[in-house]
Amino acid sequence: MDDVEILDVDDNNSPRQVPLKNQDLSQLSFTVGDFLSLYGWYLLAVTFTVFLLIQQLRKRRSSQNQQDSVPQTQLDASLVTKRQEAMEAARRKMQEELDAKAAIFKEKQRQQEEEKRRQKIEEWESMKQGKSCKGHKPSESSEEASSSSTALKPKTDKKPLRSPDYNPLMGQGGSCTWRPGRRGPSGGG
Repeated sequence: MDDVEILDVDDNNSPRQVPLKNQDLSQLSFTVGDFLSLYGWYLLAVTFTVFLLIQQLRKRRSSQNQQDSVPQTQLDASLVTKRQEAMEAARRKMQEELDAKAAIFKEKQRQQEEEKRRQKIEEWESMKQGKSCKGHKPSESSEEASSSSTALKPKTDKKPLRSPDYNPLMGQGGSCTWRPGRRGPSGGG
């Protein structure tokens, strides 16, 4: 960058060479250093004063907001109570619905238990009279018996693939055994 030259043209169109001023930033840092050495304490005092002023303004603004919010809190209190009452009404309604569903469920359970008890009594009465159990469905029991009889029958006509004393970890039998290679140099002679 030091070898950059700017040519300025005069009125008579002859180029004139003008050297650049402040070719590096050392002159700028020197100027800033001079400014800080001359006015640094003043600059520090002004910055501190501005900081304190901003803090005071924030305190005033927050105190004004609190004074303005006092009437709002009374409105907020009434809104809060209205919301709470609405929520309580909704909760009561949901609880009543849940209680009604629970009562219906209990009634169904009681009816089912009553039906089971009645069926057991009928079965017991029929057993006392010597009749067969009418409570059991014969189609289900016959299906269970037929499926269990087919599942329990093992096929005995197949012969086993290996003898019962075969253990693959013992290394017996088979032509696929590993043998270590020969030691020493390979080659004949």
